[in-house]
Amino acid sequence: MKKSISVYVLVLFLLGSAFFSAQSKNGFEKEKSEISTMLDAFNVAAAKAEYTNYFNYFAEESTFIGTDATEVWDKKAFMIWAKPHFDKKKTWNFTALKRNIYFSKDGKMAWFDELLDTQMKICRGSGVVEKINGTWKIKQYVLSMTIPNDVVDKVVAEKTALEDPLIKELKK
Repeated sequence: MKKSISVYVLVLFLLGSAFFSAQSKNGFEKEKSEISTMLDAFNVAAAKAEYTNYFNYFAEESTFIGTDATEVWDKKAFMIWAKPHFDKKKTWNFTALKRNIYFSKDGKMAWFDELLDTQMKICRGSGVVEKINGTWKIKQYVLSMTIPNDVVDKVVAEKTALEDPLIKELKK
């Protein structure tokens, strides 16, 4: 009798563990889908020059880091910089080619990296998102141009004259 109770308890324990493990995994799958949908909509809002909609995807305390070494803006500064582009309908059109999303243990924060099809060819977007009042918001977004290894020397030669003065200034 004790043996069958032990087997019964063991089976219940294993089933319970499997259930909670599946539930936990499905929770992150749902969250991944939500974040991916949000990032796609974020890119569509930029492509359609929807200024308010685009900036609503950012948390109030957020940072955008652009491709130029001088482009590090908090949300308000980025909004000011971007406003003329949105007003002229001369924004950017990015489409995700590949995206990876990772989560904190509690599932309230996530970070991602993505390859994007852009007017600059392939770029990399990466960032941090946080669930705020039930909605995923961008806390930090970093846009980087990718440089194939075969042309790094050519790119470095092109940007040296522009970036050497900045390097000197930043070293002060």
